[in-house]
Amino acid sequence: MPTLPPFLTDGSMNAPDPIAELDAIVARSRTAQATYERKGSQDRYDRAAKAAAWAIMEPARNRELAELAVATTGLGNVPDKIVKNHRKTLGLMRDITGVRTHGVIRDDAESGITEIARPMGVIGAVVPSTNPIATPANNIINALKCGNSIIVAPSPKGATSCARLLELMHAEFAKIGEDPDLVLMVPAPGSKDKTQRLMKACDKIICTGSQDNVRRAQTAGTPAVAVGTGNVTVIVDETANLEAAAEKIRASKTFDNATSCSSENSVVVVDRVYEAFVAEMALAGGALIEDEAGVAARLWPDGRLNRSVVAQDADKVIAALGLVVPEGTEYIAVQASGIGPGHPLSGEKLSRVLALYRAKDFGDAVQIARKIQLHQGAGHSVGLHSTDDGRAMTLATAIPTCRVIVNQAHCFATGGAFSNGVPFSLSMGCGSWGGNSIDDNVHWRHFLQSTKIVREIHSREPSLDDIFGEYWRDVGR
Repeated sequence: MPTLPPFLTDGSMNAPDPIAELDAIVARSRTAQATYERKGSQDRYDRAAKAAAWAIMEPARNRELAELAVATTGLGNVPDKIVKNHRKTLGLMRDITGVRTHGVIRDDAESGITEIARPMGVIGAVVPSTNPIATPANNIINALKCGNSIIVAPSPKGATSCARLLELMHAEFAKIGEDPDLVLMVPAPGSKDKTQRLMKACDKIICTGSQDNVRRAQTAGTPAVAVGTGNVTVIVDETANLEAAAEKIRASKTFDNATSCSSENSVVVVDRVYEAFVAEMALAGGALIEDEAGVAARLWPDGRLNRSVVAQDADKVIAALGLVVPEGTEYIAVQASGIGPGHPLSGEKLSRVLALYRAKDFGDAVQIARKIQLHQGAGHSVGLHSTDDGRAMTLATAIPTCRVIVNQAHCFATGGAFSNGVPFSLSMGCGSWGGNSIDDNVHWRHFLQSTKIVREIHSREPSLDDIFGEYWRDVGR
């Protein structure tokens, strides 16, 4: 006998109400989280996080997830997604190992304050199709580590791979006797209405993806951590190791077919080394194209980014743009001059295409980078290839940015690397410049709150002279 479709309360044979279905998911999540918190311990939170991490990191499952992600989204490539899934998760596990997220996390006799870790509750995580495995896994691990439950809202293209990720996590949970309702997802098919409902019903929103999703997250009425647009600009100055810079830019620009918000979109080269850098770039697989208008017209044929080049392999990009380039070309560098709305190459391209600008000197390079960031990508990050360390400070004070990445492959460094101190993450806060509440990489601390016990201590009230004495001596009362 065939299975009948679910009934509505009126007995009709229609499909279930999608909002009611979402509300039921939230109710399950809330019940699971309440028990997880009530019966929680540091050991339990750590084991749940490890179970979720191993679900994606086990090599056979990692490959399966990477293949599924590429097959269903059509974005990126399998080998790089395997690397991303592994390294991002391993780095996150390194970052949270030994971190206390349960019970007393600070007891300060001097201030009289004892701080107790408390979960946020139900996390609603909106994740993009560009990273349909690594980003939800990162959010899930952080949520579990801090005593929360989580409901993931994947993009429509990413729903299939997200569902498989959750199946694998639930299988790991079964090994340790953990509640699978701690990790759920918005039922397919996804929709803006369901995602909006989740944003209003959860206790904390973590949103990575389109700026439309970010705006809706920040206006949903629920506390939200949302991140800004990436449009990375990198400066190569006259002191740089050009061979190393060219290779790092190639590695970063081509990784996972430029799906990362931290992939270079523009490179600004000081005139004195421009020709030498272009030669090194060619040796590293970058083909220089001088037809700025022609490439722009083919990249945005109808005013929208050409989907046949977004996050695609080099051969598909080259064919779609109708280019004749040397064999072995891995990415395209378009000689550019204009910046702003009328010059789309100065914006984010989500492809193996970058804009190459020529600057008179370092000061001019800083101004070009600043104009690009003010056009798009303010707050996210900029890069510098230089042996003059003082120039990083110049960038850090001249450009509206939260990160200056020095002499590194940008997309690897920005989201955390084993060779720098940035937290491993796939979501970069962009501060007020990018319309965000945070200027840090999204990490475990954004999934945790605390209660403070405040005890009376000996009074530390200063005298007026303690505060104003020096001022009075300088200017009088």
